[in-house]
Parts: sequence; structure tokens; C-alpha cells
Amino acid sequence: MRQQGVHPEDAESTSAASSRPDAGDTDPKDPGEAADEPTTAVDEEPVPDTHGSAQQRLDPEDGCGDDVHNDEVEGDEPLLPARVHRPSDLMRLMVGVLAIAVLLAIAGFAHGTTSGLEQDINKGTGQAPDLLIKIAGLASSIAILLVPVAFAIERLIKRDGLRIADGVLAAVLAHGVTLATDLWVAKAAPSSIQEALTQPSPGDIHALTDPVHGYLAPVIAYMTAVGMSRRPRWRAVLWVVLLLDAFSMLVTGYTTPFSIILTVLIGWSVAYGTLYAVGSPNVRPTGRTLMAGLRHVGFHPVSAAREDTPDTSENGDRGRRYFVTLEDGPPLDVTVVDREQQAQGFFYRVWRNLTLRGLATRRSLQSLRQALEQEALLAYAAIAAGANAPKLIATSELGPDAVMLVYEHTGGRTLDSLPDELITDDLLRDTWHQVQALQSRRIAHRRLAGDAILVDRSGLVILTDLRGGEIAAGDLLLRMDIAQLLTTLGLRVGAKRTVASAVGVLGPDAIADCLPLLQPIALTRSTRATLRKLARERAQRERDAVLEASRQNKLARAEQVQHTEAAVEKPDKKAVRAEQRAEKRAIDEALDEAREEDLLTQIRHQVLLIRPQAPVEPARLERVRPRTLISFIAGAIGGYFLLTQLTHIEFVTLFDNAQWGWVAAAVLFSALSYFAAAMALLGFVPERVPFMRAVAAQVAGSFVKIVAPAAVGGVALNTRFLQRAGVRPGLAVASVGASQLFGLGCHILMLLSFGYLTGTEKTPSLSPSRTVIAGLLTVAVLVLVVTSVPFLRKFVSTRVRSLFAGVVPRMLDVLQRPQKLITGIGGMLLLTACFVMCLDASIRAFGHEQPTTLSLASVAVVFLAGNALGSAAPTPGGVGAVEATLTVGLIAVGLPKEVAAPAVLLYRLLTLWLPVLPGWLFFNHLTRKGAL
Repeated sequence: MRQQGVHPEDAESTSAASSRPDAGDTDPKDPGEAADEPTTAVDEEPVPDTHGSAQQRLDPEDGCGDDVHNDEVEGDEPLLPARVHRPSDLMRLMVGVLAIAVLLAIAGFAHGTTSGLEQDINKGTGQAPDLLIKIAGLASSIAILLVPVAFAIERLIKRDGLRIADGVLAAVLAHGVTLATDLWVAKAAPSSIQEALTQPSPGDIHALTDPVHGYLAPVIAYMTAVGMSRRPRWRAVLWVVLLLDAFSMLVTGYTTPFSIILTVLIGWSVAYGTLYAVGSPNVRPTGRTLMAGLRHVGFHPVSAAREDTPDTSENGDRGRRYFVTLEDGPPLDVTVVDREQQAQGFFYRVWRNLTLRGLATRRSLQSLRQALEQEALLAYAAIAAGANAPKLIATSELGPDAVMLVYEHTGGRTLDSLPDELITDDLLRDTWHQVQALQSRRIAHRRLAGDAILVDRSGLVILTDLRGGEIAAGDLLLRMDIAQLLTTLGLRVGAKRTVASAVGVLGPDAIADCLPLLQPIALTRSTRATLRKLARERAQRERDAVLEASRQNKLARAEQVQHTEAAVEKPDKKAVRAEQRAEKRAIDEALDEAREEDLLTQIRHQVLLIRPQAPVEPARLERVRPRTLISFIAGAIGGYFLLTQLTHIEFVTLFDNAQWGWVAAAVLFSALSYFAAAMALLGFVPERVPFMRAVAAQVAGSFVKIVAPAAVGGVALNTRFLQRAGVRPGLAVASVGASQLFGLGCHILMLLSFGYLTGTEKTPSLSPSRTVIAGLLTVAVLVLVVTSVPFLRKFVSTRVRSLFAGVVPRMLDVLQRPQKLITGIGGMLLLTACFVMCLDASIRAFGHEQPTTLSLASVAVVFLAGNALGSAAPTPGGVGAVEATLTVGLIAVGLPKEVAAPAVLLYRLLTLWLPVLPGWLFFNHLTRKGAL
């Protein structure tokens, strides 16, 4: 939480000089040259001050870092790590690897294009004068060695030897990758890739040129790792040398265009991989650098106090905050932003930019100069619009790797730290007036959380943290600001007061227009976390109310029995049912009393009371959901695998020779599985539920499996069906959970049993005993890992507890009815038998011409393994995972690939794809009847 107005006497004093050890012999007079990301050059002219601020840059080489003042920073100034792992380096590595993969794919699949390109280049370069070629080759061969050495000497003079060590390590690794690539191209690469990367050597027509230049890739890796790319003069010299060397190599016939591109990509990728693995030297400015920077822009600081800021991915890039006192003026609020802090939350912002439409955050990759200019522009624009915002009075670059922004001090407390009794209606209206001023000039704040709203000592509201804002914002972003502030204030004062204050300032129409954006995905990360916490607390209160009602009802019944003097030999069924209905009614009443609406729903209801015609349908903000993306990737992998298996199969001949009697048997077993599934479900439901309607629900589940993962869609549909059939929600969830728990146990027992039976048959291509042992060892290792890691242990225990809450009491109820228990377990066994027989019939339909000794036990083992993976797969219906597992399993137990692939396709066609249409019809029918 951001704390404003922290005075020096409130914090402990620590020496700025000792706040960070010397990071790898880095020259304190040249801290900026240890970074490797492009930014403003050291000798760049200062930006003119057009708004009265002293926007200058601090060059540490001008002597400011050696000021004789005793620069001390108060507060928690932690020791900084000597190295940091930058997400930007990882992103560059991933881009380089992807580019290499694309290059090799083009070389492998577009052979004609690559050959034509090489011929055109050779024809064009063949007309170059011989004298020019010789001069270029001589100059490049000399310069390619002298430039790295000269740069190393320059770095050593400035005591930046750690960078040189990083460069040497990257060069060694690049050379190793080069040798490995040469070996792969010569021994194992496809001929098309070999022809694209090599050609006959001019000196020996029987030898080939190197696919990757053994000296050029290390030089590129070295120069990239030491940070030459951000130094304009050295960068220009490097590119001239590289171009000359490539030109001379192409003209003389010692390389190909694809070889040169691959060499550059390998050197570039290895350099950034090395930087991310070992870390880059940390050049984060210390308190001493901050004090020197303030003096450089004309201030005379006495002391600085570090303010505490939560270290989260959402607000970690807001920079470090300091309260600075001056010799001759009022105190200052200073924000320091460096590259490491700016990179915090990088992957989160990338994900938001990819998945959200029209609501993306700021650019994920943003230079410090751009960040400084954006925050300065928004600070000036907010004040010009009439809003209360911190006044920016100076900016400066603390070297190329950090910037500072100096504001007039605004003491006070944030809305999050303000007591409830101090949040008055006037304060709420003042907050909305500030937002109204911003929106009148189309300025979006984008971070209207509680820590961005400051209340000073006089009660004036000030909007801070404008760095993530946007000028000339669209209607969507402006409405999002209103939705965010409604939620932020609603968390403190409730929906009624929040909506009343907003309508009083902005008007009912503006508030009503933001309702479609009143959804968690449009809110800040911290706000979403708070809403999830409140939802868990509400759910816990509802569970406690249900348990208390059930306990009170049992106590009342016990007292009634004790006071009953008449002895009844046989219980009256009507009385028992009346007691059950009374208990259910009491629990439902307690649940209704304990049920609470979430905050967003409360806000919607308050707005609808004012504008009943306001739109309430949530706007579609997500471009792609994570589950959709995972399903697409998994489906693509599965489809690719199936295509590779089906390439050499002649389906016309295969289906002409298929035995349609076995196909009909497979259809029969597939249809019978829906009756078995209904038995497996109803066996764990003590209440009376129509059997045929349960069968119809299982058929409807065939449609649901296509739009949801197999393990999720069936559970949700069965729970909904039981609720509609009159089973109380808690008991419906418990019944489905009991069915799932019994099914898991049966599945494991059958897998082990059939695995053992398969091993006793001595199948030559499968060793079941080893398979069973490996499976048990794998499960044991997974259980050990989950139980030893606190995060995983808590995650699994929470999910299992929430999934099977109430399952044990439900199982006890079922155990009291042996007929129900036999029905449930029998249905599970029958369901497995139907699927195994369907797969076996599919195999026999295509395997009559190639007799195999495949046993029913082996088919059962393969099915059970494939079904387990299909349930765990995130794809709808387990698409991809099930097909791959079944095909590989059947081939492993001795079935020819020509039979296994079509058999699996027929099995999946009968159990997944053909039932989709009847499933859709039954789904709509049951929905119209109110059964779903």
C-alpha cells in the first residue's frame, strides 16, 4: 500500500552508499552503460522545457556522482542483487528461437523458392568487381576481430569487466551451438535444409561449405551480450563489418543467404539466452545517485525517506517512492523508475494485450524515455483538465537505465488506509468530480483503485498514479474507469451510497452506460482479488448456515423422539418423508436467509432502480479465453499426430474390406453405454429420479462434451439435471461427487487388474508387469511431490475438499440402500465393459485380414489408460489426447498401425462424434421441459 507523507523522522536511517554493493566491478561513474536495451544515447541533447519543468538528463560522468554531501536515504533501502533476470531477454530469446524454426521450415518445405533466391543472389553478386570483393573481404576479416577487441579494451578501461565475461561466455556457447548445428545438418538434417544452408566449396568441389559460420556467430553473440547494440557508434561499426563480411562470403561462394541469416539468429539468440540465464548486472540507481540527480536539476536535498510500495505485478512498475526534504523549500515526492521495475508484470501485460479486445494495457515493451514522457504528459494534461493531481516540477534521467520524476509533496492518506467513518458523501462526490474533470478532456486513468486515490489533510481528493493512463481515450476506456471507481468505492461504502454519489455528479445515463463493463475482467488485478476473497467468505457463510440449520433440525427431531411415549414397531413411511421434507424446507430457508448478492450485482440493481432500461448484458471483452487457447493448441497437436498416423493408410480399400457385422456390434455397445451411465449416476442418488429421463440426460451429455472438457462437462450437466429433478443443490453435488469418487476407484482397480492379466499372457510387445510398476511409481512420485510442495498441497487439498464436500455423508446414505449401491457399481462396470467391447468390435471390424493375438484384457488396459488421459486433457471430449493414447497403446500391444488407426477413428466416431446431433436434440428437449 502506498503511504503518502512519510517524514524522515518516521523511518530508520541507512547509508545510501551501503545500499548496494559494487555489482561486478561496474564503474559508478558509468552505471548506465551496463544495460543492453535501446534507449537515449548519452550525448543526446536535453529536451526543451516547455511546461516549466527542468527536464534534463543526468550523465554520471559529469561528476555529480562524486558530490561531497553526505547523501543518506532513510527508510528500508534494501540491498540490491548483483544480477537481475530481465523478461525482455527471455522474450528476445523466444523470438530468436521462433525465427530459427521458421527459417528452417522455409528451407525444408519451400525448396524451389530457396533455390531460386540463391540463384538470383549469385547472379547479382557475380557482377561485382574483383577488386571490390578483395578489399571488402580483407577489411571485414580484419575488422571482425579488431572490433570486439577494441570494445573489450574500452569496457575494461571503464572497469566493466563483468560485461566482457558475459560476452566471452556467450561467444563460447554460440560456438558450441554452431558446431552442433553443423553436425546436425551434415548427419541428420533433411536434404532440402542441407541444400539451403550449404553449397559446394569453391576450393574443393567435393566438400561443402559450413552451414553456420564458426567465427561469425560467436562474434555476434559476444557483441550482443556486452551491450553494443545500445551504443550508436559501436553499433554502426558492427553492422558495417557484418555486411562487408556477408557480402564477401556470398560473392566468393563460401556461404548461402540462409546460412548467413541462420548464423545471425543463432548468435543473437544465444546471447540473450545467456543474459537471461546468468542475469544482467544490476545498475539500479541507489540513494546516492538520487541525491546527485536532484542536485543536477537545481534542488538542494537534505535527506530522502523511502516509502513502502507493495511489490506486485500490477503496481510494481510504478517505481520507488521517496519523500525528500530540501534546504531551502518545501519537501518533494520523487518517483524513481528503472528497467527492472518497469519489467515487473511484463508477462501479465502481454497476456492482457493478447486476450482483451479494446481494453489492452499500455505497450508491454516501453522504453524509459517513453515511460517518462507518458507520465509527464498525463500529469500536465490532468492538471490542465482541472483535476487534482500531483504537480510535476522536474524530470531527469539517472543514466540510461533509470528516470526520476519530481513532484510537489502532497501529504495525506490513500482511500484504502482511510477509516470508514471518514469516507463521507462529500468525499465521494469530490472523487467523482475529479473523474468527471478527466473525462471531460477524454483522459482515462486506468488504475482507479483505492491506492490511487489520495485524500490530503484538508480533505481534498487527489488522483495519483497517472502513469498507466491514456489521453484521447475511447468511450470504452472512459466507461471502464467509471466501472472501476464504482467497484472501488462500493468495496468501502456499499453499492447504494456509491451509486447515489456517482449519479449525483455524472448523471444516470453515464452510470447506466457502464453496466456492460461492470465485470471482473474489466477491473484491476487487485480489485479482482478482493472480489474473489469476498466471494469465498460469502460461500463459507452459506455453508455454515446450512450446517447450522441441519444441526438444529436434528436436535429438534431428537427432542421430539425423546418426548414421544408411544412405541412404534415399524416406522411410518409418510412420517419419515414428512420429516425429510421439513428438514429440506428448513435448510432451504436458512440458505435463502444466508445468501448474499455480490457487490457487482448490488451495483447493477441500484442502477436499474434509477434506469430500468439500462443495458445489463456484459460486453464481450475477451478476445480469446485461456481454455480456448489451450484447447486449440492441444487439438492441433492431436490432429497433427492423427494425420501422421493416417498418411499411409488407404481408407477406400480398408472400408471396402470392413466387416460391417462388427461395426453394427460396436454401434450397439455404444448405445448401451448411455443406459449404463444412467445406472452409474442414479445408483448414488437416494431420491427417485426417472430412469429414462436420466438416460436422455446422458445422451445430452454427448453434446456438452464437445464444448467442454470431458471431466468438466459431464459433472456440470449431471449436477444440473439432479437439481432440476428435485434433488437439493448440495445433495446433487454430493451425489455426483460420490459417483465420481467410486468411478475413480473402480477405474484404478480395473486398470491394475487388467494390467496384471495382460502380463500373465506374455504378450511379446508389451511388458505389463513393468507397466504396472512404472505406473505405481509414477503415482507415488506425483503424490510425494504434491505433498512436499506447500503450494501444490494447499491447491490440491482445497480443490478436493470443495469437490467432495458432503460426499462422505451421501455415501453413507447410499450404503443404507444396498439395491442403490449395486445399481451404481454395476452401472460403472457395465459402462466400462460397453466401451471396451465397442473398441474391441472396432478392432475386429478392420483386423480380420491381419489376425492378431490381441486379447480383451489388453484392449481394456489401452482403453482405461486412454480414458484417464482424456478426462485429464483440457480439450473438449479429450480430443487429441484420447486418439493419440489409444493409437499408441494399440500399436504397443501388437496391433498393426494400419488397423489401429482406423479402429480408433471408428470407436471415436461412434462414442464422440455421431452422438453429437442426438445429444443436441435431447439437450434442447430437456431444456424446454425444464429438466436441464
